Amino acid sequence: MLTHDALAQRIGPPALLGWPRVRVALLASFVFALFLRPNFVLPFYVVLSRAMVVGFAALLAFGLFERWPARLPRWFARWVLQVLAIVLAVPLGAYLAYWLTTGGHPQLGAVSGRLQGYVELTFSGILFASWIVVGALVRQRDAFAREQETAFALERSELERRALDARFRLLQAQVEPHFLFNTLANVQALVEVGAPQAAKVLKSLIAYLRAAVPRLHETVTTLDQELELVRAYLELMHIRMPDRLMFEIRVDATLLKLQCPPMTVLTLVENAVRHGIDPSETGGIIVIELRLESSRCLASVTNTGVGLKMTGRGLGTGLASLRERLQLAFGAEAQLVLSEVVPHGLRAEVSFPARKTQP
Repeated sequence: MLTHDALAQRIGPPALLGWPRVRVALLASFVFALFLRPNFVLPFYVVLSRAMVVGFAALLAFGLFERWPARLPRWFARWVLQVLAIVLAVPLGAYLAYWLTTGGHPQLGAVSGRLQGYVELTFSGILFASWIVVGALVRQRDAFAREQETAFALERSELERRALDARFRLLQAQVEPHFLFNTLANVQALVEVGAPQAAKVLKSLIAYLRAAVPRLHETVTTLDQELELVRAYLELMHIRMPDRLMFEIRVDATLLKLQCPPMTVLTLVENAVRHGIDPSETGGIIVIELRLESSRCLASVTNTGVGLKMTGRGLGTGLASLRERLQLAFGAEAQLVLSEVVPHGLRAEVSFPARKTQP
């Protein structure tokens, strides 16, 4: 926890002679002069002048030891130092007040009643200043408490942001090998059976990776960039399964510049190919649809393959990682919903707030 001194150094103390403090000192001096007036036979302006000198002496002592020394022992509270400074400053201020109002000749012991007035001014000044200091310290403590709460909130927010960013990048790192290994496994299968399209698939894969890999580390992309990867991936898979895979993309052109976590739609499409089309002997159709509904972006991927076989492992690595990445990016505002397609197949839909990319 930040100490009073540490926080003061962090946010800076109030101005030593800032107007708010000067205003309080002037008002307090005027009230103090009214309190002293019945005990003095001098004109009111003289009493007021002395009260103001004492008041500003106390103000300077309070403000000076609020800043100096920069550090104090833990067992010694700063407010104690400030009170002691005021107790010493008031008698000095009272003597200075008499010196100024007597033309530089206080003569406290020589002039009748002057020593008594000095003692009364000093004693009353210490009591009066002490009460004002107590009030100022209470207000100061409350102000520091609010500043400390704000500082803690900012620190907590920054730490949470860094943690979310680290978690998001960790999930991205988990997605990258998952996707790449699946694609390379497809190429390996073609090479092992001596399929003539293996070289063509490998060439398409290299072209795809050149475009895809630089984007895998980005935390935010756009839907048009995402669809570019989706088309490249589907074309790659179509070369491998020309008779069993067909696809269709339906997209509202107004959505292309909206923000999208990288590999969101691509993960759905890859899941449809791997769990829907690939296991099916007859293959199927994949339909990708992007639309806008009530300021929300809806991206759905429907396949007419065998459907998702729910097991004890839940959604699997790809969809489970996607769901967590969506929550990190959008919180509870993002959703991932899976539904069966009759007579067979699966529909996966993600929805999240429609946010435009920053220019």
